[in-house]
Amino acid sequence: MFNLRSVDIDVEKKVAWVQSGAIQGEFYYELAKMSRTLAFPAGICHTVGIGGYLSGGGYGSLLRKYGIADDNVIDAVIIDVKGRILNRKSMGEDLFWAIRGGGGGSFGVVLSWKLMLVSVPETVTVYNIRKTLEQNLTELVHQWQYVAPKLPGDVFSVVSMRKVNQNGKQTILASFSSSFLGKPNELIPLMKARFPELGLKKEDCIEMSWVESLLFIGQIRNESIEVLLNRSYKSPLIGPSSKTKLDYAKNPIPESGLKKIWSKLLEEDAETAVMAFVAYGGKMDEVPESSTPFPHRKGNLFHIAYTVGWNGEENVKSQRYMNWIRNFYSFMGEFASKSPREAYVGYRDNDIGTNDQDTSYGTASVWGRKYFKNNFDKLVHVKMMIDPENFFKHEQSIPPSFARI
Repeated sequence: MFNLRSVDIDVEKKVAWVQSGAIQGEFYYELAKMSRTLAFPAGICHTVGIGGYLSGGGYGSLLRKYGIADDNVIDAVIIDVKGRILNRKSMGEDLFWAIRGGGGGSFGVVLSWKLMLVSVPETVTVYNIRKTLEQNLTELVHQWQYVAPKLPGDVFSVVSMRKVNQNGKQTILASFSSSFLGKPNELIPLMKARFPELGLKKEDCIEMSWVESLLFIGQIRNESIEVLLNRSYKSPLIGPSSKTKLDYAKNPIPESGLKKIWSKLLEEDAETAVMAFVAYGGKMDEVPESSTPFPHRKGNLFHIAYTVGWNGEENVKSQRYMNWIRNFYSFMGEFASKSPREAYVGYRDNDIGTNDQDTSYGTASVWGRKYFKNNFDKLVHVKMMIDPENFFKHEQSIPPSFARI
């Protein structure tokens, strides 16, 4: 799959064929060379492979304008269990539905994807405003939860939080970051009306191309877009090894809850932890849950991502950080979605459940409904038709029948 990484873009038709082995950065780089006004609603982590990313649904900085990545996939080429090479027409709509967010490794091997490109301005506006606990951080994050999901779809908004040492004292630092499909003179009055507490000013705003904004939101500064071609790039904030978990918030977290969260983030073992709130709303409220296997749509104010990182060879530290994130995830259950506690299949998490030896429906439902909610049963139905002998299987592959044992 590593060698299947071609990118073929048709600017006039606004489509691209991208092979599964390409990373997002390679796709973005080729797209940027050909157009400043075409984009694709994929993610900001440029080293992630296209195949795995689209298999999980895929969220990014355009999700509030154009939905998730899989909402914009219009064809694919797959090898099925019989060795046949199929496109959308020959595979049928059920299988095409399943591969767009139903998780990889269950239905076949997807070789390439046809993507519908979307329009963006030649320049977008970004900002990154930092605040600490001593600068009314708690009140700002509390208010952000009410404001960000209701902003126009042209605004992508994220707030990330981590522990820092400032003047010899530990505190929480939050970065309020945003990209806006427009000019500063449009964004500033909007934010003054909706979120005056943040205090956005003209000098906070930077104009750049949409591709450059991906690096900015991803905390990659002072780099040219050639960094998108670096398949081995590692974030200095996280480290070469990491673990991420994700929750969905259907209600704002009260200030008292935020203060509890700060206490956890100030713990000794949270030294590499980063927590991020990514606003939903906009287009995400308009697409039905059943449109693709990815069901996390209307009703979610934002998602909450937790990440810890460490150097790969430090086995003691890796276990220490894994224990911390598991405990933190358990603690955050109070503020997360319930029945089920939803999860994102793009961040595979064996902690929420794995298949038994026979990949039974009953066992798989434990994790499957968290990832897919009511879409899980349709995925099982597709698996029964496409791979009844369960050739494609792993710890969290879709079961091939509704048998509970």
